[in-house]
Amino acid sequence: MTSTDPTPAAVPSVARAIRTYHPRRGRMSGRQVAALEQLWPRYGLRVTDADPFDPVALFGRRAPLVVEIGSGMGDATAEMAAADPDRDYLAVEVHTPGIANLLDLIHLRDLDNVRIVEGDAMELLDLLPSASLDAVHVFFPDPWPKSRHHKRRLIQPTHVARLRSRLAVGGTLHCATDWAEYAESMRATLDADPGLVNAYDGYAPRPAHRPVTRFERRAQRAGRPVADLIYHRRR
Repeated sequence: MTSTDPTPAAVPSVARAIRTYHPRRGRMSGRQVAALEQLWPRYGLRVTDADPFDPVALFGRRAPLVVEIGSGMGDATAEMAAADPDRDYLAVEVHTPGIANLLDLIHLRDLDNVRIVEGDAMELLDLLPSASLDAVHVFFPDPWPKSRHHKRRLIQPTHVARLRSRLAVGGTLHCATDWAEYAESMRATLDADPGLVNAYDGYAPRPAHRPVTRFERRAQRAGRPVADLIYHRRR
């Protein structure tokens, strides 16, 4: 299948004045361009086209739903989805080469339980019913290290409350970062949310189900330890 406009357009921020991400384009390989042209109509949608959001229509079945916020190049998403065929994975990303690469991985691995949403995850949350998600993954979000930019961080009280409200009772919010100060801020924010409970006494041991990506390997080589935080929505 082909599309006359295969490249996902940037979604303007109309609902929120402050973005938690920095839109990027970047170069794409010929393979990625072909994946975007041929596979986007089947596996992708823009957040502006997701109203109303119907996962049964999108995936063709009713199954527990995992939202991946910031799927990057898609390697981890594809690997987790391949090992977890009984759940559906909705990857939310704004980086066009990453979207294209995940589309290619979906094709190469014959994954029918992955779809991609281009746009702002916070806007997508507003389209999801309350208590509709089995899990939300926030792996290596932008740490916005400068103090004046901390307001742009994804893991902050108002955003966490929205994330938690979309989780089913017992559902999982799993965050990971290689930025030590952000890890401490994440933990304090998640601990303070009255509707979440930490699955561990502090940081979680590295879970086997979260694949080691190229990004994480670079962090390890640079001496930056990765912190995992796993919380569940209270009953």
